Amino acid sequence: MIDKFVASVEAALEGIGDGAAIMVGGFGAVGQPNALVDALAARNLRGLTLIANNAGGDFGGMPKLIERGAIARVICSYPRASRRTAFDELYEAGKIELELVPQGTLAERIRAANAGIPAFFTPTSAGTELAAGKETRRINGRDCVLEYAIEADFALIEAWAADRWGNLTFRRAGRNFNQIMAGAAKVTVASVHRRVELGALDPDRIVTPGVFVDRVVLVTEPMEGEAA
Repeated sequence: MIDKFVASVEAALEGIGDGAAIMVGGFGAVGQPNALVDALAARNLRGLTLIANNAGGDFGGMPKLIERGAIARVICSYPRASRRTAFDELYEAGKIELELVPQGTLAERIRAANAGIPAFFTPTSAGTELAAGKETRRINGRDCVLEYAIEADFALIEAWAADRWGNLTFRRAGRNFNQIMAGAAKVTVASVHRRVELGALDPDRIVTPGVFVDRVVLVTEPMEGEAA
């Protein structure tokens, strides 16, 4: 009997060690798998590569990961926050590497990994500093930059509900990067707020089929913007 639910957040994170490349879903604070990231921050890991849209944000557990020196490299589209964070200090000190990627390109590079597409051309960033050192071709009259798919060892995502096969539904804006990260890593871990019986999910509302999900853990904390 397939049952992808694990008993605890700690069990969901099994196998994540020093040097791992980890995707973290969410757009700002919305849809970020806070319970998973908080537990990861408590492990005192080193040399991680963090792939996320808002890696420099001052919300959730990611600032803890950065403050504790767990992150060696960040791939993101928006490293800044409303206030000065540990990321700023470590980056200015040369202790953390940043790969800045335009938001749409970041999403497409992750989606490409999910779809088995190794690389693609996009006009975004052509002629800018972000294209420096990258192959550029003239396609249909526009300069286009070669971008490679981004893969990871683990993808940590948040969904609304799941059945034991790992089929996922999302709520409102919570879909964001979570949907495309599922399947773009060797192991996809989903924290969810509802466990439902097999067959209870409307097939038309299943955004991420269970084939893209390896582990599911039920969390009881409220989602961002939801009353406790």
